[in-house]
Amino acid sequence: MKTLTKKTQNEITPQIALDLLKEGNERFVKNNRADRNLLEQVSETASGQFPFAVLLSCIDSRTSSELIFDQGIGDIFSARVAGNVVNEDILGSMEYSCKVAGSKIVAVIGHSKCGAVTAACQDVELGNITALLSKVKPAIQNVKPSVDDITSEASVQKVADENVKVAMDEIRKKSEILAQMERDGEIKIVGGMYDVKSGEVNFFD
Repeated sequence: MKTLTKKTQNEITPQIALDLLKEGNERFVKNNRADRNLLEQVSETASGQFPFAVLLSCIDSRTSSELIFDQGIGDIFSARVAGNVVNEDILGSMEYSCKVAGSKIVAVIGHSKCGAVTAACQDVELGNITALLSKVKPAIQNVKPSVDDITSEASVQKVADENVKVAMDEIRKKSEILAQMERDGEIKIVGGMYDVKSGEVNFFD
């Protein structure tokens, strides 16, 4: 596959960007990865980068965005933090990706069997992890009234789904730049859930 240029990036609409992610994940699930020369892409991107997407995902070792969406060097910005939560640094990175570097989509990708979400549901407190897990609490509060046991596997997954939606809301509320770009049709803000068993990403945009 070709390395993205400014021209090809400009031709990508937010919907095309979403389709590219979906197509890449489909290739990954089918183990039919695109033919690309990564070393050649290193050379081609040395003077500049034009990624079409910025993805926020978890630090979980099973959830590398470049792999699960079958993307090459220079194709996507990848922000990773336990529990795929939003903070000021993440927002700044997303604003740079879209407003400055021209990306067309912001995707928040959670995953099944998330250790951070599980720990938050279990009220784990440990060093700096405590402050990190507190960012999952809004999702827990949204789900808690509808379940009997917030620590059950099914409930934790509901919280993981809700946590992605909360992150999407946070992006819109806390970044006027990204919210305005979305209103103007310059970008899409979407969410999805990665299944660690199948490798499939289901989007809910």
